[in-house]
Amino acid sequence: MSDLKSRITDDMKSAMRNKEKGRLLTIRTILAAIKQQEVDTRLALDDADVIAILDKMCKQRRESIAQFTKADRNDLVEQEEAELDVIQVYLPEPLTDDELQSLISAAMSETGASSMKDMGKVMSYIKPKAQGRADMGKVSGMIKSQLLG
Repeated sequence: MSDLKSRITDDMKSAMRNKEKGRLLTIRTILAAIKQQEVDTRLALDDADVIAILDKMCKQRRESIAQFTKADRNDLVEQEEAELDVIQVYLPEPLTDDELQSLISAAMSETGASSMKDMGKVMSYIKPKAQGRADMGKVSGMIKSQLLG
């Protein structure tokens, strides 16, 4: 069992003991997603795989928050934000804009990227380093502005 997965499991037990219903529900959702991936792939997941799942879950919550905000459903926005807060606890420290910019510059020089045709090369270089630490949509926008600028 990965360190991150065991930490999440321990936190689930703690949430049960402390009767934290909202937190417990979110942690159970995380563990269910991890278990589903393990069943689908028939492999035990390592920390990087768990982070990828958590990153995907964060992205889903952000999209839901945007949709619910447009629909003026503040009750659902609050619920999604609470879930997002719980999920983000397990992700690594987010990269700052300066760190992202230097990572993008390094990726562009390493891959020799000079035009939008090279966008895929740069993204494939950055993704493993920024997974779970940055919103990849934001990273994509930053890369585009550098390649076009």
